[in-house]
Amino acid sequence: MQCNMLEAKNQLSKLVQAALAGEDVVIANKGVPVVRLVKIGAKDFARKPGAWSGLPKAKEAWDSSATNADIADMLTQDRLL
Repeated sequence: MQCNMLEAKNQLSKLVQAALAGEDVVIANKGVPVVRLVKIGAKDFARKPGAWSGLPKAKEAWDSSATNADIADMLTQDRLL
């Protein structure tokens, strides 16, 4: 299917549905094909569960009041970096 720019602007939803259905959708400018509308495929990589399992475990006191107070103190004194 080929359509001109103005027609594509007015019927974008219909053109997207056609592209999702596998139809070849070409948008032309003054009769000259310039753009092809295609469905985006799946990502090339798959996520692997447990990718972070080898990281060191957090200490039990990572969220204690003292730790939070130390962080707040560093932030207020601009000593973070």
